Amino acid sequence: MKKYIPLAAIALFCTTLTSCDLITGIFEAGVWAGAIVVVLVLALVIWLISKVFGGKG
Repeated sequence: MKKYIPLAAIALFCTTLTSCDLITGIFEAGVWAGAIVVVLVLALVIWLISKVFGGKG
């Protein structure tokens, strides 16, 4: 019985979600994750530049 539960879950997802909805959700998550990474990298670069050229203040 336990081995049929994952198969039933996959069948449920395949019948309730169309492929376009699924791909849209994946890309939305990817866009937000990418945007957050870009912001963090830019903040790190700005912080490093301020430490290098900022002086002793």
